[in-house]
Amino acid sequence: MIVFPNAKINLGLRILRKRADGFHDIETIMVPVGLSDALEIVPSADGAFAFTTSGIAIQGEPEENLCVKAFRMMQRKYGLPEVKIHLHKVIPAGAGLGGGSSDAAFALKLTRRLFSIKVCGNELHEMAAALGSDCPFFIENITSVASGRGEVLQPFPLSLNGYHLLLVKPDVSVSTPWAYNSIAPSGMSLPAPDQLVQSPDAWDAMLVNDFEPAVMKAYPVIREVRDKIRSLGAFYTAMSGSGSAVFGLFNSQPVVKREDFGRMFVWQELR
Repeated sequence: MIVFPNAKINLGLRILRKRADGFHDIETIMVPVGLSDALEIVPSADGAFAFTTSGIAIQGEPEENLCVKAFRMMQRKYGLPEVKIHLHKVIPAGAGLGGGSSDAAFALKLTRRLFSIKVCGNELHEMAAALGSDCPFFIENITSVASGRGEVLQPFPLSLNGYHLLLVKPDVSVSTPWAYNSIAPSGMSLPAPDQLVQSPDAWDAMLVNDFEPAVMKAYPVIREVRDKIRSLGAFYTAMSGSGSAVFGLFNSQPVVKREDFGRMFVWQELR
């Protein structure tokens, strides 16, 4: 079985406070987008486990990969046999696009399908939350307001249908722990939902990413990319998550040449 774990972008990201457990309470709107990895899990014919990869190089030992951790969690809980896992990476790491979290969530869902496991959505959500703060979002994979440390989700009635997305990954990667250690919580919440639905042209002022000042100071190229996207006519530009990817939303398809950025970029019409 093959699935295609997709990326996400963040419309605004407010860091409310640091918690006693070391995490931070946040508020953000997460939106699924079409940039995707490919994940295959099949039963092991020889009884031996294997994890292979292609595409963007993946660092670390196989058992440290979130896909493998997700499968092992299901294996321990339901007594599953070994499998062969292949992950083709397209979503870059250190970009704020949730690629690893998406891979883990899709591994949970694919394992459930592969072995016809009867597990309710709430239980799968809890398993995803144990793997990472962003993982639960990719279980339902719909536009949602995320709070808590990112695992508390509320579906958000916001459609980006018909808008065009330009997504750029500068040639730098940002460590999420470093980013959290580099900011002071703003304590500011997101605007009310009805304001956002009615006023997309005002999002640049309304939807603030609290990571941007510190991250862009440390990595000026991220600010340069954001300004370049804005100059192309985007009505909203922002860094996704803790960076380094930057995106712009447009009313019509932007005219973009690879030499405009000299780095990875993708565009798509949102549906």
